[in-house]
Amino acid sequence: MLAHATAPEAFPALVLNADFRPLSYYPLSLWSWQDAVKAVFLDRVNIVSEYDRFVRSPTSQMRLPSVVSLKTYVKPALFPAFTRFNVFLRDRFSCQYCGAREDLTFDHVIPRSRGGLTRWDNVVTACAPCNLAKGNALPSDAGMHPTIAPVRPTVFDLHRNGRQFPPNYLHESWLDYLYWDTELEP
Repeated sequence: MLAHATAPEAFPALVLNADFRPLSYYPLSLWSWQDAVKAVFLDRVNIVSEYDRFVRSPTSQMRLPSVVSLKTYVKPALFPAFTRFNVFLRDRFSCQYCGAREDLTFDHVIPRSRGGLTRWDNVVTACAPCNLAKGNALPSDAGMHPTIAPVRPTVFDLHRNGRQFPPNYLHESWLDYLYWDTELEP
């Protein structure tokens, strides 16, 4: 299909699960207009809302979807994967020693050189200066204890934290499905 006048790259679709909740909040579950149109033609989604922009082919035209919902419910995993990004999100993108929000790394509370493992309950977000200051010392030896004890988060924990970082752009058709300041899931 060919794009009409304005470049459709500026028209992503918000993707909702079959229960009309976003698949994720941070990053916000968005599909390119091409992926949304393909899903419509493959009958995998319902169009919930549309932009005032069209895509055309020689034989048809359709409005670009701005919100789509999956036809089949995707059960979210209870626990997210252990990744650097998810550790930062769990810790709200702030150093767990001083609260800084820049130059972030992750720190092993019990250093690997002392038998500490790379897992949820032993890794925290730390700014580079705090990480360097702590080095391979134990928290009690360094006098540096994480603000919040590291734990394995649930997907709901990460969604809750992700809502503290709304994207720079929210299309008006998405607002009824995004709950940045409301009560949270259990």
